[in-house]
Amino acid sequence: MKLYDCNTAPSPRRVRIFLAEKGITLPIVQIDLRTNEQFSPSFRAINPDCTVPVLELASGDKIADAVAICRYLEVEHPEPRLMGRDALEQGVTEAWLRRIEVEGFYSVMDVLRNTSPKLKDHALPGPLEHEQIPALAERGRRRVEALFHRLDAQLSEREFITGPHYSIADITGLVTVDFARWVKLAIPEDCAHLRRWHRAVSDRPSAKA
Repeated sequence: MKLYDCNTAPSPRRVRIFLAEKGITLPIVQIDLRTNEQFSPSFRAINPDCTVPVLELASGDKIADAVAICRYLEVEHPEPRLMGRDALEQGVTEAWLRRIEVEGFYSVMDVLRNTSPKLKDHALPGPLEHEQIPALAERGRRRVEALFHRLDAQLSEREFITGPHYSIADITGLVTVDFARWVKLAIPEDCAHLRRWHRAVSDRPSAKA
């Protein structure tokens, strides 16, 4: 089993943090997105979508999605539980994970991919060309700022996003907040609870993975 990674990209960072929290060590193959290695014929043979991360199993099967990789690892290595301890926790964790992805992570991606000159004609990940749409960047900024305030309210009475236990929602939240800095979107000054949480999760050893 090995992980195709790019140590400068936010999406595979989620898997690395998940692995670190689980205490799992895997062989890592670095794919250099800065030189467009993801579009090379050799990597297209691994993942035709030309994205990382990809988990390649001993069987030759491949999982090419960060959350799907984490779900596989959660089943294979249940402890510590990072996706919920019972049906209720799993449902709540999944709901917050999806909210943070859609309203945060993908919104930051919209800002970056629709404004960066280096991503001209690549406004979406993958092998196909897509033109940039500036209006999507503006919408993305508004959605990220709204999510920051919603997370601040959620964290006003909780140590972590879904309650007393650290979860994949916190991993995705941390990566999203740090990713937002790429487009100059910082946690608002009035979000004290979100700032407290971000300091705490950033201090976990896994955050350096």
